Amino acid sequence: MSGTRSPDCGTQTPDAATVAESSCADNPPMRPFLILWTGQALSLVGSQAVQFAIIWWLTIQTGSATVLATASLFGLLPPILVGPFAGALVDRWNRKQVMLAADALVAATSLGLAALFLLDMASVETVFAALLLRAIGSTFHAPAMLASTTLMVPERHLTRIQGINQMMLGGMLVIAAPLGGLLVATLSMSGIMLVDVGTALIAILPLVFIRVPQPERSSEERSSTGVRGTLRDVGEGFTYLRERPGHMGIVLIAMGVNMLLIPAFSLLPLLVSEELTGTATDLAWTNSMFGIGSFAGGILLGIWGGFRRRILTTLSGLMAMGIATLGVGMAPSVLAVAGAMFAIGVITAMVNGPIHAILQATVAADFQGRIFSLVGSLAGITAPVGLLLAAPVAELVGVRAWYIAGAAGCILMGLSGFLTPAILRIEGEAEVTVEGPQPTTAD
Repeated sequence: MSGTRSPDCGTQTPDAATVAESSCADNPPMRPFLILWTGQALSLVGSQAVQFAIIWWLTIQTGSATVLATASLFGLLPPILVGPFAGALVDRWNRKQVMLAADALVAATSLGLAALFLLDMASVETVFAALLLRAIGSTFHAPAMLASTTLMVPERHLTRIQGINQMMLGGMLVIAAPLGGLLVATLSMSGIMLVDVGTALIAILPLVFIRVPQPERSSEERSSTGVRGTLRDVGEGFTYLRERPGHMGIVLIAMGVNMLLIPAFSLLPLLVSEELTGTATDLAWTNSMFGIGSFAGGILLGIWGGFRRRILTTLSGLMAMGIATLGVGMAPSVLAVAGAMFAIGVITAMVNGPIHAILQATVAADFQGRIFSLVGSLAGITAPVGLLLAAPVAELVGVRAWYIAGAAGCILMGLSGFLTPAILRIEGEAEVTVEGPQPTTAD
């Protein structure tokens, strides 16, 4: 097929990139992003499999629920506590370099832990330190990748890309644990950590050669440096959200959902074992069904793309999630729980994917690192509160009660979104909408 080849925004020389800038801004080619995404996805699957192996090692070494809870805490706290500052720095720094540094931190941490295991010097404390460093790397990497996506993908494809992301996350839930088990069965812990080094390199090498566009920054922002400048950027991120009631409404909904549903599904082992007299195999099966559902939902969202107004996909999905969660709480058998968990997995992709696409399409490019991190931090901060409340409630009135409350909360929050004009108009606020990717400089 003949025709004029579009400029390659991913491999231009500086002069050619300047000539092609306008075309690339409006309709950037997908190839550089897809190469970048593939490397990052393979690295993430490897990292999650290694994470499984690390948690299994802690389980065998200590048999302590406190140790496992502490390990989970090291993974939860950095996004909540460091996230707002990480987002501000992502907007201030070169995003490609941030991703390279984050991947390199994970590789170096795994390499160091491999040496400790090889020398029989690894301890619970050193593993905790490694988990903390890995979580910090992820806290910087995630907003940098999400913000870079906006400038590398045409706006019309953002929801489909998020569908692919949800598909990948669902597949990871299905694959990571068995892959981690295979690693445990065939390799020493030092060998397993070297696998993580290898998968990190898979992410790093393509990134070195791919051009990642950077957003334009004002002269005031470029001149403001140091701690004071970073704190100012964090404050501007909070102000940005506060002045946009639609975006703030989405954050409040996410906070409510996390407070209700994360504790609910932490109680799933009790529901399966005590209420339904199920086995460990039954529990594994129900968890796998959620991952399979997420994978299927990601495929569906990637093909369909959701409603033209993305917020309608999210709010409809949120109400459907409430109905599916009620199905878990009212389930008469493990099979019914597994079916409801599959439905929740599908719906989760429909809720989360459009939200990310909305933020990518409506938040100014030079604010996206801050906003993605702030949204993640604020949404995540309510999960520990819910976890503290769920245990006594479950003991007083039963496990099923929390699922019913979570279902009612999801349905009510979905309805409130439909009844809130600022949320419904979130994609039509001209003052915050980015008409198209606006890259300026890149490495």
